[in-house]
Amino acid sequence: MATRIITPKTTVADLLTDFPQLESLLIDTAPVFVKLKNPVLRKTIAKVTTIAQAATIARLPVDGLVNTLRKAVGQATAEALNTEETTYQTHQPNWFDPAVVVDTIDVTQLLDRGEQPVHEVLARLKYLADGDILAIRATFMPAPLIDKTLSLGFEHWIKAEEKEVFTVYFHR
Repeated sequence: MATRIITPKTTVADLLTDFPQLESLLIDTAPVFVKLKNPVLRKTIAKVTTIAQAATIARLPVDGLVNTLRKAVGQATAEALNTEETTYQTHQPNWFDPAVVVDTIDVTQLLDRGEQPVHEVLARLKYLADGDILAIRATFMPAPLIDKTLSLGFEHWIKAEEKEVFTVYFHR
């Protein structure tokens, strides 16, 4: 079997399956990755989170993280990678009004039960009326979920509440 080349689109789960020794490097690179030791997060979030999204969560340059990982396993590094980075809204938008937040989902509770939060959030967004806002709370920046909602035409705002606690507001 050929060795997988690490790219921005490689999922964290695939990376750690192919190169389990990189777990400690990820944690050393960004302490937020210590959450990979949580078996529930590893089984759910790591399967859908790409290296590019993980870099965004850790506030690292995508190409820098990919090249660090590649170098550690003896793969060639690249000067410029096609990262297709998403711009995440971190400043309060004009559409935000706390009075129209119709529901809040605690993603951490779903993960603790072993559930995949993407399904629950997308189900609730499907019935979100125009102008209404759905809030989710998480102990990580849920980049894969935000990317999915962007592809469905939703707007978002990420509010860092405190260290490692985020509320993401979705608006149609």
